[in-house]
Amino acid sequence: MEEAIKESKKALRRNEVPIGAVIVKDEKIIARGFNKREKTKNALAHAEIVAINKACNKLKDWRLEDCTIYVTLEPCPMCAGAILNARIKRIVYGAKDKTANDELLEKILQSNRLNHKCELVQTSEYEKDCSALLTNFFKEKRNSSKK
Repeated sequence: MEEAIKESKKALRRNEVPIGAVIVKDEKIIARGFNKREKTKNALAHAEIVAINKACNKLKDWRLEDCTIYVTLEPCPMCAGAILNARIKRIVYGAKDKTANDELLEKILQSNRLNHKCELVQTSEYEKDCSALLTNFFKEKRNSSKK
């Protein structure tokens, strides 16, 4: 998770929403990603999608079986779908999405429509750090827009 936080700080330095992700296979990081939506002007450039693309290129396969993705914020529905389609085994995330009180992520991950299931783990050890990055980013955005 510490490496995912480093990725989120890269996004922060680029004035992107500070979300980072890393994908691990056999206890080695095989891909890293951070939000790049502003730079790329692409709604799909979430940290998870960036990392999945890199991991697929590295392994030369769309199946990322036996991989774990570490992400600083609970994945959105788009990223959850991509994680499942990539056959990632496990998601470990830091901060809970404050707007996600409907268990949509859990519903997507457990859907009977999909033949792959993914374990979901929130790490309380890094929750405050991950949450603070996001809270401070949006607080600064609001403050600068008032000026």
